[in-house]
Amino acid sequence: MKIIDLHTHSTVSDGSCTPAEIIRLAEAAGLSVVALTDHDNIAGCAEAAAAAGKSNIVFLPGMEMTVDYDGWRLHIVALGFDPQHPAFRALYKKIRENKESRMQEIITGIRAKGISISWELVRQYSVGAMDWYAIMRYLVSLHISAHAQPLWDRYINPVVRDLGLSQEITAAEGLHAIRAAGGVTSLAHFHKKIGLADFSRREQETAIADLHQLGMDGMERWYPTYSTDDAAFAAFMIEKYHLLATGGTDFHGANRPGIDIGTGKDGNTAIPYRCYEAVQQYLFRRKKEL
Repeated sequence: MKIIDLHTHSTVSDGSCTPAEIIRLAEAAGLSVVALTDHDNIAGCAEAAAAAGKSNIVFLPGMEMTVDYDGWRLHIVALGFDPQHPAFRALYKKIRENKESRMQEIITGIRAKGISISWELVRQYSVGAMDWYAIMRYLVSLHISAHAQPLWDRYINPVVRDLGLSQEITAAEGLHAIRAAGGVTSLAHFHKKIGLADFSRREQETAIADLHQLGMDGMERWYPTYSTDDAAFAAFMIEKYHLLATGGTDFHGANRPGIDIGTGKDGNTAIPYRCYEAVQQYLFRRKKEL
């Protein structure tokens, strides 16, 4: 069976592999299709596309957007959009300004938590512009934690909140912009804290239905840390609301140990090629609307 992975991260955000390495790993794993969905950043897509052009991998450009939904932070995977479309360019400008602003103050705040950190040290870990992810990569290099998420929870996010920088784009504006730019959107890992983990199943359904009304096309049907009940609920939501079923491993390389590209946790993930075909059908219809 041909398998795919529509949710991966590189060194452009908080992964440990370069965009080109993502493609090489995907090919070695026997994948047919891979999407690069770095957090709030598309800077790695050109490198990944060039590497895919020299391989047997079909590459789908993307981005994982952090959005605000009624005070809750969600991740939305966006795929296949036109990065040059005015709607996307305006959205991306706003996203990047948020992730790159007041960096010195954030660094100072983290230093106050007892971390040896400076602009010069962080700069070595930047990919292009200095942003929050450069700080995260520097913190990873200090080996304070085996996983990246605690670094966000203990250091970066509290300082960002204290500085009043945690305002994200709204779900509505993100969904509308990606649709206008010819792309499709999918709710990522609904079962996590950056998701709907604190909601009851009834509340989760209400939120998913509302997001669909706002323009969200689908949700992740396949994800390596779904419980059996999570997977069943996702499948039920997709069927009930006629959502696009997507999926991915959320591969971060060494920054999320135990999750392999294409196959997830101990081989528990196998996203079928028909998922990519469905995405392509959506993209074809979307582009006809433009």
